Amino acid sequence: MPEHKYTNKLINEKSPYLLQHAHNPVDWYPWGPEAFGRAAGEDKPIFLSIGYSTCHWCHVMEKESFEDEEVARLLNRDFISIKVDREERPDIDHIYMTVCQALTGSGGWPMTIFMTADKKPFYAGTYFPKNDRMGIPGLMSILDRITHAWKNQRSSLVDSGTEIVNAIKENVTSSHYEIPAEIPSEAFSALTSHFDSAYGGFGAAPKFPSPHNLYFLLRFWYTSKEPKAAEMVAKTLDSMNAGGIYDHIGFGFSRYSTDRKWLVPHFEKMLYDNALLSIAYMETYQALKNEKYADTARQIFAYVMRDMTSPEGGFYSAEDADSEGHEGKFYVWSQEEVIRVLGEEKGRKYCSYYDITPKGNFEGLNIPNLINGPVPENDKRLIEECRQKLFEHREARVHPHKDDKILTSWNGLMIAAMSMGGRILKDKRYTAAAERAAGFIFDRLVRPDGRLLARYRDGESAYPGYAEDYSFLIWGLIELYQTTYNPYYLQKALSLSDDLVRLFWDKENGGLFLYGSDGEQLIARPKESYDGAAPSANSVAAMSFLRLARLSGRHDLEDRALQQFRAFGQSISSSPAGHSFFLSAFLFTRSAAREVILVAGEQDVGTSKMLEVIQGQFRPFTVSMLHTLDSSDSLKSVIPFIDNYRVVDGKATAYVCENFSCRTPTTDAGQLMQTMLQ
Repeated sequence: MPEHKYTNKLINEKSPYLLQHAHNPVDWYPWGPEAFGRAAGEDKPIFLSIGYSTCHWCHVMEKESFEDEEVARLLNRDFISIKVDREERPDIDHIYMTVCQALTGSGGWPMTIFMTADKKPFYAGTYFPKNDRMGIPGLMSILDRITHAWKNQRSSLVDSGTEIVNAIKENVTSSHYEIPAEIPSEAFSALTSHFDSAYGGFGAAPKFPSPHNLYFLLRFWYTSKEPKAAEMVAKTLDSMNAGGIYDHIGFGFSRYSTDRKWLVPHFEKMLYDNALLSIAYMETYQALKNEKYADTARQIFAYVMRDMTSPEGGFYSAEDADSEGHEGKFYVWSQEEVIRVLGEEKGRKYCSYYDITPKGNFEGLNIPNLINGPVPENDKRLIEECRQKLFEHREARVHPHKDDKILTSWNGLMIAAMSMGGRILKDKRYTAAAERAAGFIFDRLVRPDGRLLARYRDGESAYPGYAEDYSFLIWGLIELYQTTYNPYYLQKALSLSDDLVRLFWDKENGGLFLYGSDGEQLIARPKESYDGAAPSANSVAAMSFLRLARLSGRHDLEDRALQQFRAFGQSISSSPAGHSFFLSAFLFTRSAAREVILVAGEQDVGTSKMLEVIQGQFRPFTVSMLHTLDSSDSLKSVIPFIDNYRVVDGKATAYVCENFSCRTPTTDAGQLMQTMLQ
């Protein structure tokens, strides 16, 4: 073990991000009473730094400033320094990111906040170099200015902090505004106007995948028959899959592209992106019947099962952009290296397809990509052999850091994705992976009193779960039920929904708070409706409430979703494209949503044919139930009305119900297909 000159209080933490800073000369504290007590006792302001372990610019700021003894001297003398892992504490991150965006007009990580001992912020920013550089103030000069102001203009800083906190609190109230029926069309128009027809995606660089925009467009296409909506989805998925944002050697997507073409990614890979993107590819495969989208989803799952799954079955959080101190080093190639691994003939052919040249497309080296066109069909087998050789060669490189903490929220998304993979791609391995992950969460991330927890790492489960932990896991469990028809998962989804409402619901204004009534009470208790890099807890919960209401007959859950639409109606209506997942849920309420109840017959073959019809098409506003002899009692406890549906002539029988009435039951899979198409 190397000896370290410095060790601070972060050494006792489990977060990989906090542990990365445990040997800085800065006297870091984790967020907690000890730090705030010391700040009050010594009459010092707090320097709060928020980031995450796979963040490139967090590494840069650490190397430039937090490992620097000169910076550490100022911080240790004049401030109490606190480090927060945004993935462990999204509540703290959300509040102070709101402050940062309000004060500076932008946000990001690392996030830098100066605040009082009672947590009131008065200055904010993101990355700062050590010294002033090209118009960017350096951390050294900022520390000097803050220290001077703290000693000489304290009252103005404190007053500023109070004003900021009051503004945040005012922003929490909701509007009670009915969403107009035309808002989905306005969202479609807004997405169309920002669509990049050449390379897919929306807006200018940097480009984020934002898969929930694609979910919305598929549902808009499904309800409106507008071909442009599906065309935008296909173009975006094709372009991302061709670009360097996709790892053509080892599979999986990076977090975003720094350029318009999707060529140069920010190389970190996040679990939530890969979960959400795999769903987009699978739904598009179902909708457009093109096998290439299914293949991409399979490749994402291959990556996750190989590199991002713990021995116990939970899914890890992320992989870093950097290795050996350089961004992207693990992923890039010289032409010479490719030819050396593959041989002259195969190597040159591979390089010609994947844009690998002596000049390079990224800092003198090459990011493999297919932006110039796909591999011809007759060379696909050869190119796959080449990929496998390059992958094996790449495995010997120094791998990027893996953040191996297991987050309930992101696991919920991957459980949803893997469950959908099991039924859409007809591969039981994905279903099994989803069930293992769900079992891991129930074993390791639930307190004895039933309270869901947010993070597991190195044998420790911690932090009361946030709204996104509940809502994302509920989504995963609904998909798991729709794939396995095991009533246990439906019962769990309903139970967690009741807990979500009990702990997070705003009784005055509607909607879900970000953290629970039993959590640490911060300077504000925010609610989020905006669908950003991932959809919001509120929008996912609204969709789940609607689906669970159809599955169980629990109309109180549907009422909750309708209250959410009213609570956030003004925000949704003023920025429709920024609430695309919410609008997918809204479309659910505006369409002819269906329930299909299949009662299993005595012969499995009839039941399986019926299931192929039910599960084989893109029907985003349909939920299904399977009633078997084995599941009868347990299903009845969750769906009291299930006994009303019986087999006809001993054969598997399907009931299609819409608008609170059911059509004539059928025992014929062909007839069921005709009914489903109407």
